[in-house]
Amino acid sequence: MLNRLIIFLSLITFASAELFFSEYAEGSSNNKYLEIYNPGTETVDLSSYAFPSVSNAPDEPGMHEYWNTFDEGAMIASGDVYVICHGSSDDFIQAECDQFHTYLSNGDDGYCLALGTEDNYTCVDWVGDFNGDPGSAWD
Repeated sequence: MLNRLIIFLSLITFASAELFFSEYAEGSSNNKYLEIYNPGTETVDLSSYAFPSVSNAPDEPGMHEYWNTFDEGAMIASGDVYVICHGSSDDFIQAECDQFHTYLSNGDDGYCLALGTEDNYTCVDWVGDFNGDPGSAWD
């Protein structure tokens, strides 16, 4: 009985889980992208989300420098991904791309997947952080 309860609770948690960064890539030149996964059971409208960032060391540690929004009408279906890529990335990457973003990381920039507005948001997931330059890359 306990095993069934644990499995049931795990399914509930998975079904109602937040979006998260499922992949981050920084290849040669402009071959860069962020991938966001929707593990939930419903399609998610991205109009309440953003992906703020810092470039190297922010002027104010802990705060974003750029508030990056999703394209109007952007959505992620249940079990699907949304890919943000550099507009000059390889055709292989662009074939999967849902949105272009020119200022993707050089390996030491932080990104937050934010729910809310620029003045009032919660980071539901991170690639790096907003606290400063980690050197050549994040762990």
